[in-house]
Amino acid sequence: MYERVKLSTSAAAVMIPSGEPVTLEEGTEATVTQSLGGSYTLVTDRGVMVRLSGREVAAIGKEPTETPHIDGDVNKDNLEKLVWDQLRTCYDPEIPVNIVDLGLVYLCDVLPVEGEPGAWRVHIKMTLTAPGCGMGPVLAGDVRIKLLAIPGMRDANIEVVFDPVWDRAMMSEAARLQLGMMW
Repeated sequence: MYERVKLSTSAAAVMIPSGEPVTLEEGTEATVTQSLGGSYTLVTDRGVMVRLSGREVAAIGKEPTETPHIDGDVNKDNLEKLVWDQLRTCYDPEIPVNIVDLGLVYLCDVLPVEGEPGAWRVHIKMTLTAPGCGMGPVLAGDVRIKLLAIPGMRDANIEVVFDPVWDRAMMSEAARLQLGMMW
């Protein structure tokens, strides 16, 4: 499951869990611990955990993943399902479960844009597994990019909140099963 890699070029990454930007130098050796949703979680030989995404993944020999384009008719009847499907492509960098099944999404309001038929906006309230985690802006940005890939989606407002505080009881049964946390 884990894969050893050596960076062929320098790459911009984000430290986990602080969310601080960091540059990994060419030649850095690391282990890929997770590769979901187009991003990669690495642990360097110095013990630093980072997230690589976008074009930066080419430094470890991976093809950048484009945000999936949604084909077909987008209408009021299928729009909410499309939004939830996109949310399920976003992952916590430390836990191999999508943010929906982790129970991190508290609110999803999809509304029409006034005066613009077929145009939509979405407001998401989501949380993190730990209030001190600095990855909130990174995850919110990932969610925003993926939601704006929906045809007709004009705006995606992602709000990171900490009330109520997340706990593992909020995870779906499938997520608990996947993580071996059945109780």
